Amino acid sequence: MNSLDIIADTDLGATAQRTVSESAQVRPVLDKIADKWTVMILTVICPKPARFNEIKRRLDCITHKALADTLKRLERNGLVTRTVLPTSPIGVEYAITPLGHSLRQPFEALYAWALTHGGAIEEASRAYDRAREE
Repeated sequence: MNSLDIIADTDLGATAQRTVSESAQVRPVLDKIADKWTVMILTVICPKPARFNEIKRRLDCITHKALADTLKRLERNGLVTRTVLPTSPIGVEYAITPLGHSLRQPFEALYAWALTHGGAIEEASRAYDRAREE
């Protein structure tokens, strides 16, 4: 059962209780993977490992600090590996782990959904704001 099944379920009390229980398990995980930078960074390094500056260039709106902090968190959570390269100057390469790779399909679907429906969301926001101004 997932949260989308709640409406179809006739025993709403049991469903609500189960949803609360599942929420306690799911929320900490979603807090670690569902922010905008995690999705974007994993999308960038999923096809092939990349160095810090390459990731930063591909995500031109991310700050150095935000990228460094997110990469550390992703490494801590087992989604990314960090490899120091024996180059001069020393380089660091980030690669996706098998656990991180398991997010590829849902993240690609989310990315595609955002491209397809972003305009509709923007239009809904504008319509909402116009209605509030009246």
